[in-house]
Amino acid sequence: MATSHRRRTVLLCTLLGVGLAATSAFAHGKHNSRNDNRHDSQTIRISDGVVRGYKEDGVYRFLGIPFAAPPVGDLRWRPPAPAKRWSGVRDATEYANTCPQVTELGAFAGPTSVSEDCLYLNVFTTSAKGKKKPVIVWIHGGGNVDGESNDYDGSKLATGGPSGTETVVVTINYRLGLFGFMSNPALNNEGHLWGNYGILDQQAALRWVRRNIRAFGGDPNNVTLGGQSAGARNTTANLMSPFARGLFQRAILQSYPELNWITAEQVLTRGTDFGVAAGCPGSDHAAAACLRKLSVERILQLQGTPNGNGPYTQQVFPDGTVVPLQPGDAWSSGQFTKMPIMTGLVRDENNFGLGIGEYFSGPPQAAVTPEQYPSRVSADVLAEYPLSDYGNNPQLALDRVGSDRIACTALHVMQLVAPQVPTYGYEFVYQNAPYYFPQMPDFQPLAAHTIDIQFLFPGYHGGQLGVNLDQSSGQPREIQGAEIPLSNQLVAAWTNFAKTGNPNGYGNAPWPRFTSSSQTLFAQDLSSSPYSAAQFAVDHKCAFWDPSVTN
Repeated sequence: MATSHRRRTVLLCTLLGVGLAATSAFAHGKHNSRNDNRHDSQTIRISDGVVRGYKEDGVYRFLGIPFAAPPVGDLRWRPPAPAKRWSGVRDATEYANTCPQVTELGAFAGPTSVSEDCLYLNVFTTSAKGKKKPVIVWIHGGGNVDGESNDYDGSKLATGGPSGTETVVVTINYRLGLFGFMSNPALNNEGHLWGNYGILDQQAALRWVRRNIRAFGGDPNNVTLGGQSAGARNTTANLMSPFARGLFQRAILQSYPELNWITAEQVLTRGTDFGVAAGCPGSDHAAAACLRKLSVERILQLQGTPNGNGPYTQQVFPDGTVVPLQPGDAWSSGQFTKMPIMTGLVRDENNFGLGIGEYFSGPPQAAVTPEQYPSRVSADVLAEYPLSDYGNNPQLALDRVGSDRIACTALHVMQLVAPQVPTYGYEFVYQNAPYYFPQMPDFQPLAAHTIDIQFLFPGYHGGQLGVNLDQSSGQPREIQGAEIPLSNQLVAAWTNFAKTGNPNGYGNAPWPRFTSSSQTLFAQDLSSSPYSAAQFAVDHKCAFWDPSVTN
């Protein structure tokens, strides 16, 4: 079974591979609709000045706080510089700018932004007084090309829900796309840290947390770094980066742990080609100056379109310094900062990419047909996943083809890290949660990539075109009924993990630790339960996928 054949089987796998997740630039409006609940403004002094936030539904919110200088002009494509101090009281009651982006992918993200002044963070806390609370720093998803912090309401995680632990939650913006991930010879030769600028932004935010989080009631020595999709990828990069050591003590990789990323050689080729296309070829100071004079709009024009990335778009990559090596090599060799890790995925990861493909197929939108299915997969995959096994529904078959390969990769990572650090693995298997894409012909989201975010961040709905819909009726709704206890369970697990490095808080139940001798995941459903890795491997056909996953 040729590895190259299997890699061609996943429709829109590149969307999932870059770790896309959705956010909303119109969260300002959503937030303002609840202004009647605002009261109890509070001022807090931090290292750069005084900020004033407000209290809503029992949680203090401090929004739009700068953690670094705007990366504009000569600061573009350089490591983040310190934020400037301010006098007086800075209003922190509204979210700040979103980082430049163009690839919205329908309901997934957006709107586009052309503001480079975007390095801001938000803090959610129940109180600045009393015993210092564990801290969760959350990295939004979006394939490292789009997204923002604005649609991530950290209030429920801050309270811990009815059975968890109170935490201080910090959500952050960071440079995206060609602004955040750029390997180009003219820039690389300037003598500063280069390439993974978005990762350096996240580390600047972590240093801000270390300096300031006590003022918000947080413990700077008990910080959990986590994220979903691209946020999980970036958390992995920070686990490997020597510049992030000591800045966090636990890690959450939500959809999903990985083994291989784009290479340094590939991104350098893309960056070199970008310079030529932009009219700034070469590797000298003049070429670098030329690049920094480009307008934001011109860079985004070369970066992509609303429904896809262009040929120059880059990603997190092993530059050898900020990110020393590929994640698979780090997991295998132990060259990552040792700490408790909680990691997992949703059962139907690939439906996200399939949904985006159908969304942009029209109008009118058209589902993949049974006749098209054989052309979407290789011969060995077709034999392993015959359409007849899926009710002659090609979307369900393609979902399993892509999702199973991802699942087997995630399991392999768990098996690599479990002997080295406390490891807790999960699969979100609930398949009826509301989804923010419109209903489309013959499309079933099930437990699609990003669908679990709303259980941790209330009201999460993707971009400004996203409306959470019931999967059966197609009518708007948020999580309800028996879904609320599932949300409470996840919030408790995430916040307990932040406090102790164990999603149970203490002990080994109901969520068993994943160990070499007892390989057990936790199946998250309306009735959650342990899930043996052996059964997980059977359910996801890992005997078929492992040769390509592990090579």
